[in-house]
Amino acid sequence: MTSASAPATHPPLAADWIDRPHRMLRRDRLPLESGASIEHFGLSWVMHGEPNAARSNVVLALSAIGATHHRLDFLIGPGKALDPERYCVVCVDAIGNGQSSSPSTSRTQPGPAFPRFTIRDMVASQHWLVRDHLGVDRLAAVVGASMGGMQALQWAVSYPEAMDCVVAMTPMAKTHPWAVTMNAAARAALMADPDWAKPGHRSAGWRAWVPLMQLLAGRSPESLAADFEGASALLGFLDERIDWQAAQGLTAIDWIWQSYAYDAHDVGTTPGFDGDTARALAAIRAPVLIAAPPLDLYNPASCAIGAAATIADARFITIPSNRGHQAASSALPADAALLNREIADFLRAHPAR
Repeated sequence: MTSASAPATHPPLAADWIDRPHRMLRRDRLPLESGASIEHFGLSWVMHGEPNAARSNVVLALSAIGATHHRLDFLIGPGKALDPERYCVVCVDAIGNGQSSSPSTSRTQPGPAFPRFTIRDMVASQHWLVRDHLGVDRLAAVVGASMGGMQALQWAVSYPEAMDCVVAMTPMAKTHPWAVTMNAAARAALMADPDWAKPGHRSAGWRAWVPLMQLLAGRSPESLAADFEGASALLGFLDERIDWQAAQGLTAIDWIWQSYAYDAHDVGTTPGFDGDTARALAAIRAPVLIAAPPLDLYNPASCAIGAAATIADARFITIPSNRGHQAASSALPADAALLNREIADFLRAHPAR
């Protein structure tokens, strides 16, 4: 196992992203729960702050579908929930996001030859980083939003003694049929281009994917009405957003492979729970903070509320936002400020044991 430089490509830094040295942890092979393996595996990550002598201040921050290790940067910084003066924040790129090993970047298993993976495979790769490379037996917290929140709940089920607490924003413990439908429609848009899987090809389907996933699934009717006065303003924004998405470098096949993992997720299929989602959630031992907006048109808020009601030591908070799924982000300053306050208070209430 070696730690080396990060991937050659990286999305252009956004104004609220934090630039940190990129790291890549490599191993010859990552076994997957399907029985397949990712060959020449690399896990991309960055670190904010430093571990203390006891390594009891390490927080694991997880990325969302199609996103990078910058997904939770709005929580990181002086005076924020994940203050690097207090915590060592390890931000990991999930398998298949173009930074860690992905269909678009693999030389030995390129494109459709890349094996399907699961959210539990993502979590297993992160556990390898935390335990075997960083030497951390117990994390101060595991934090994630959207697919990151789904990974955070999976962490709590798979490794119940491995963290002091968990923060899961807009999560699902078992993927709702609504989210599966959204992903299926988005995949159909991308795969309508017959060359969607060719290396370096930019699928024409992104013009449909952007409004579907970033507005219809990612926002809410109230949010769009508040931000755009008419059709021309909205359509102009969509053109800008499509250009922005192209600059991010995310490829169709990477998002598609992550979406398959998203669709299949259920903490109940963790070994030992026989497909019983409620029993898996009830087995979580760490205190959990779950947050969601009143309306989420990607991961329905009922999933977050139901998970909180089933976990023994869980607190649910509503993000009082009209931003929909994007409420768990820096999109609106008020949402970001509320989450920073709530998460900071929660972490202080559950210090390292």
